[in-house]
Amino acid sequence: MTADSGAEAAAGWLRAIAERGDRAAFVALFGHFAPRVKAYLLRLNLPPGQAEEMTQEAMLTVWRKAALFNPETTGAAAWIFTIARNLRVDAARRDRLAQAEPAAEEIDPAPAADTALDLGRRADRLRHALASLPPEQAEVVRLSFFDDRPHAEIERSLGIPLGTVKSRLRLAMARLRAQLEAFK
Repeated sequence: MTADSGAEAAAGWLRAIAERGDRAAFVALFGHFAPRVKAYLLRLNLPPGQAEEMTQEAMLTVWRKAALFNPETTGAAAWIFTIARNLRVDAARRDRLAQAEPAAEEIDPAPAADTALDLGRRADRLRHALASLPPEQAEVVRLSFFDDRPHAEIERSLGIPLGTVKSRLRLAMARLRAQLEAFK
């Protein structure tokens, strides 16, 4: 199989998966790419078991998101390896966050009364400031900070351009900052 025919076959498999949920196409795609993705993840210094799990997760993501593949913007291999790389990056971030979290015995379960009162006042001010935002800005803030969703996902879920998401977020943050500073 030449590189061009392999790329065409992979794009065809992805199209069949996206359009018809074609399991045979997925089996072919999986057979071709899973060993390569696992080798790639092993080269990124993942232990073999974790590389195998992440390969399975990457290929499952390919199955679920096949409709998002656009052969006019990227090749199938690049798209699949990008999914695997992003999963690896996300896992590394989760690991760093888990290591950075203090152990349960290190957390003081009951803050001092003055600290609790101050925290309560700050929370009230923040709630008041958030309530004063225009609804479209408040929604972007909620999705970004409270739901921890990336800007691109917010763009897709709200059906607005990425620039609009960022503008609303920037305007909301400026408004919140101004209101919170007024309370000082």
